[in-house]
Amino acid sequence: MARYFTNRLLLVIPTLIAISLIIFIILAIAPGDPMGEFANNPAITAEVRANIRRSLGLDQPLPMRYLKWAWAFAQGDMGYSFTSRSPVSDLIGQRLPTTLWIVGTAYGLSVLMALPLGVFSALRRYTLIDQIITAIALMGFSLPTFVTGLLLIILFSVQLRWLPFIYDSNLQVTGWNSFVVQVQQSIMPIAVLVLFQSAVLMRFVRSAILDEMQQNYVRTAYAKGLQTWRVVGHHMLRNALIPVVTLVALDIPSLFTGSLVVEQVFRIPGIGALLIESIMRNDTPVVMAIALIYAILVVLLSLAADLLYSVLDPRVQLR
Repeated sequence: MARYFTNRLLLVIPTLIAISLIIFIILAIAPGDPMGEFANNPAITAEVRANIRRSLGLDQPLPMRYLKWAWAFAQGDMGYSFTSRSPVSDLIGQRLPTTLWIVGTAYGLSVLMALPLGVFSALRRYTLIDQIITAIALMGFSLPTFVTGLLLIILFSVQLRWLPFIYDSNLQVTGWNSFVVQVQQSIMPIAVLVLFQSAVLMRFVRSAILDEMQQNYVRTAYAKGLQTWRVVGHHMLRNALIPVVTLVALDIPSLFTGSLVVEQVFRIPGIGALLIESIMRNDTPVVMAIALIYAILVVLLSLAADLLYSVLDPRVQLR
């Protein structure tokens, strides 16, 4: 396993270099100009714009710009925003706690809901309960998150006026009252992500349990007279969780991607909102940093999933 891990780590480096190069080229040839916001400002002359472009390094050839950016990023320097002139790492650090709170809570609740519902649905296959659970999962999987978010806003914010429809990221939790407000404003965005993510995980758990039910060791366990809960808990669930845990590890980046839409719907200034704003402003350093961080997250979680799979299932040999 150590040799496999080393080889995979060596493969990660050229993979990330290729991804960063692709991201850089796409942003470089994309329409738009970071200096476009100064075009209609008569106080900023062409000479001043040229000096600003020179200070940002935009006057240099693309290969030189990429090499400087990649070398700085490898050293932990993500550069400076073109629009705010603030360090990109500071901008991401300001938005990250909100995104982690929403995404982390949503994913934890999704796993807690998907596991029991998936197992119960598989054990009650083709019954009315199974059909209801499957229909709800299919609805959660099929509805776009922006549609679900708008429906919740119309129902709980506009009609019932129970929950705020705009998320206040500046809220400081200093006591019980502020904590209640924090929970209230988090319910709808978290619920949107939970509905979608738990539907995906539940379908996969149900499929994994159904596959295990056909195995000979399950028939043997039932033939011995073991109760269903014992067969499921001590035999089936362990083997079924092997692919499920792998999916959970690989699916975390997709939840961050799904949060992009949720943050726009509920006006949450998180990482997703920062990415969209930076794209609209042609703020290349911010866009490149966030995109590459997502890529690093996907690559590392893929490696972690492979290693975890071999640990959970001794039959898997990593070579």
